[in-house]
Amino acid sequence: MISIILHYLFDNFTLVSASVAVLLLYYFSTSTYDKWQKEKVPHMKPIPLFGNLAKALLGLESQYEGFDRIYRQFPDEKICGFYQMKTPYLMIRDPELIKTILIKDFAHFTDHGFYLDSSINLISNGLFFTNGQRWKIMRQKLSPGFTSSKLKLMYGQVKNCSKDLLSYISKKSSMSDEIEIHDLFGKYATDVVGTCAFGLKLGSMSDEGSEFRKYGKQLFKPTFRQLIITMLGMISPKIPNKLKIQQLLPDVIDFFDSTFKEFITYREKNDINRNDVAQTLMQARNKFVLNNDSFPEEKFTDTDIIANAIFLFFAGTEPVSNTLAFCVYELALNKPIQEKLRQHICETREKHGGEYNHSYLADLHYADMVLLETMRKYSGAIVLFREVTKTYPVPGQSLVIEKGQKIIIPTYSFRHDPKYYPDPDIFDPERFSPEEKAKRPNATELFFGDGPRFCIGKRLADLELKLGLSEIIYNFELLPCSKTENPIQLLPKGMIVKPKNGVWLSLKPIIRQ
Repeated sequence: MISIILHYLFDNFTLVSASVAVLLLYYFSTSTYDKWQKEKVPHMKPIPLFGNLAKALLGLESQYEGFDRIYRQFPDEKICGFYQMKTPYLMIRDPELIKTILIKDFAHFTDHGFYLDSSINLISNGLFFTNGQRWKIMRQKLSPGFTSSKLKLMYGQVKNCSKDLLSYISKKSSMSDEIEIHDLFGKYATDVVGTCAFGLKLGSMSDEGSEFRKYGKQLFKPTFRQLIITMLGMISPKIPNKLKIQQLLPDVIDFFDSTFKEFITYREKNDINRNDVAQTLMQARNKFVLNNDSFPEEKFTDTDIIANAIFLFFAGTEPVSNTLAFCVYELALNKPIQEKLRQHICETREKHGGEYNHSYLADLHYADMVLLETMRKYSGAIVLFREVTKTYPVPGQSLVIEKGQKIIIPTYSFRHDPKYYPDPDIFDPERFSPEEKAKRPNATELFFGDGPRFCIGKRLADLELKLGLSEIIYNFELLPCSKTENPIQLLPKGMIVKPKNGVWLSLKPIIRQ
């Protein structure tokens, strides 16, 4: 009898406890869901716990599809609201307001809004993740490493990498009519960043087991582990920090940490002084001191050097390899565009006597148009993140955005909006002719951001892209093969648009007399 009573009580206690837990979880996850209704901001009705991005969080759609769905829900609104799990976000849909936020009123939106514990996540010390006064001074100290004069000194190094690329393709094409080019361009970009930024000859195309290439591919790679970390951070940014979870895989961090430390030690021990990005980072350590009333004195450390080196390595490889791979894919499917680009490159080469210099690259206007159209269709970053750092009265509206509010700028959605780009699924470089560009707001592009937080490495990326593309088109005819997907399947994970199954093409050498 007693056992029956205890069993009954235990079952009821379990049921009550479970019910209370569910109610508490429901309350916790929905406690912010009245914010946009109170502030009379147009918004989508959120799903408890998941907010408005349930499908993306569960892997049922890509993140860019999730954000784009929200964007298209409010075609006539300049601003709309949504919820990423329990966190309220504002989406800015108006190009003119975006321009104002990124440039004129930048003082209200200085931060990306990422808060990683620097004692746990080494990359939190990098420029991209840095906020406030520290970001401002770090940017000033690192900018000299990316000036036009510095990049002119890198042309020869990039040219050597492009020669290795051509040799590698020639070897592969002689063995097979089907070549996977996404990984191929990843090796090219790895070698360019290695030599231009760090003075390292990595030889990724001659070394199939290159550790830099191996670990570089794993930087920010979308995995189930990363999905869980992202979800925990959406519930509360403090959770991953409290649990001491690294954003990147520990073995990846360990490789880059130890490699770059050895690199710094070797340079200093042997008094090596190169005119590259690494030297700028090392010089910043000796000159970078923050000291004002609101910020304690802090110096640029080896950890800061390594954090910036890691992110620079990623930013100079992954987006570049994606863009080049998607670009030659589209050119293989659009032969008239490929032929027009080849003729343009041949004429420009002849004009400059075969010299690869600043003037030659600057004159590759049609190549610019082709690359911009590639980035439009397969945009790198699908959104820009900002956090309000000073209360902001929205111009022309009654809405006042509070300090600490997170906002996103849906760059992918702008680039696929027929309002700005008719027939957005068609690959058409003429969209970026001077005449066509003048017809639409600049804020519908934002390939490298805008304003003071404009991508610091844009010039290096341009150099990699234009020189690599011009060499490929001049020396090879691009053709579809039996493995070429049309349409191409995209990876349904992560914050970057990537091919799901690689990019397969046939590259036929062009024989000139």
